[in-house]
Amino acid sequence: MYADDFLRRKLDERVAKQSLRQLQQHTGAIDFCSNDYLGIATHHLLNRDEVQMCSGSMGSRLLAGNYPLINETEQKIATFHQAEAALIFNSGYDANLGLLSSVPQKGDTILYDYLSHASIRDGIRLSFARSFSFAHNDLNDLESKLKQATGTIFIVTESVFSMDGDTCPLDALVTLADRYQAHLMIDEAHATGVIGDHGEGLVQHLGYDSKVFARIHTFGKACGCHGAVVLGSNQLKTYLINFARSLMYSTSLPEHAVAMISRSYDLFPTMKKERQQLEHLIQHFQSVTVRYEKLVSNTPIQGVVVPGNTVVKALAEQLQAHHFDICPILYPTVPEGKERLRIVLHSFNTIEEVQALITHLS
Repeated sequence: MYADDFLRRKLDERVAKQSLRQLQQHTGAIDFCSNDYLGIATHHLLNRDEVQMCSGSMGSRLLAGNYPLINETEQKIATFHQAEAALIFNSGYDANLGLLSSVPQKGDTILYDYLSHASIRDGIRLSFARSFSFAHNDLNDLESKLKQATGTIFIVTESVFSMDGDTCPLDALVTLADRYQAHLMIDEAHATGVIGDHGEGLVQHLGYDSKVFARIHTFGKACGCHGAVVLGSNQLKTYLINFARSLMYSTSLPEHAVAMISRSYDLFPTMKKERQQLEHLIQHFQSVTVRYEKLVSNTPIQGVVVPGNTVVKALAEQLQAHHFDICPILYPTVPEGKERLRIVLHSFNTIEEVQALITHLS
């Protein structure tokens, strides 16, 4: 066996803090865990004969990995989101990494919400621009940093935050961006399929698609498949094809994966009843009182704060024993003292299932 004891120290630190992550099997229990908000994956709604007949991938998009279906799907997505152009990446992580590492340059400034996803933070770390976080959804803190920013300025945030379930103050962000000539980048991962009459996302729902420099929509949540897209101008698309290393040096998604993305974009805009059921469950969960701090959220992501890794893990295990598929979110994924149950509501959950969960939390 290889002598890799040098890894032990960091692992032991996680064990001591009750924060060691392990892969889990999620089978059979009531799903309050996955990001399959509309049930597209759960109900196998993308399994069509034409998807199964597609071929695999043959290389990078710049070499042998470009093909008609991926170009057609990008055009379909751009049209749906009222964007000039769309560029598909292999994942949301790749999209944020490629966009943020390549567009901001030395001398520029990136201002990002403190609760931004790890993929945003990692993309920023690879950039040569200066970067500063602003307090979560705090417009005063953001403006104070905008006043000191130099070069081309980028404001980066999420439309729906993955751990708190709240939304960014987009109206005010657009106003600030206009005032300081900054460029907005909005990650719509948890808004895709959920927010808007057709699941178009927060930016488009509020009519700001022409005010945002780049939008990132990912397909691994409500879309029930895999991959992501960056929406923007034709010039941005050309730029990313030339400078986004996570696109340039990755084998492109195979044709069957892109066929599933295309099928999802035919499907989720029509799922009005599913979005209505989600809204009903969200309102019910928000209206009740439980014995823990419940975060305010109008999205499927409902946070119940249970401070301490040990305590929240124990509570999650109790709920799992009662057939609820719920995972604890531990420090350092969330700030210390804000450990929580991340409860995800889905259109296929029933009011009886949600009420049973509430009873266990009350």
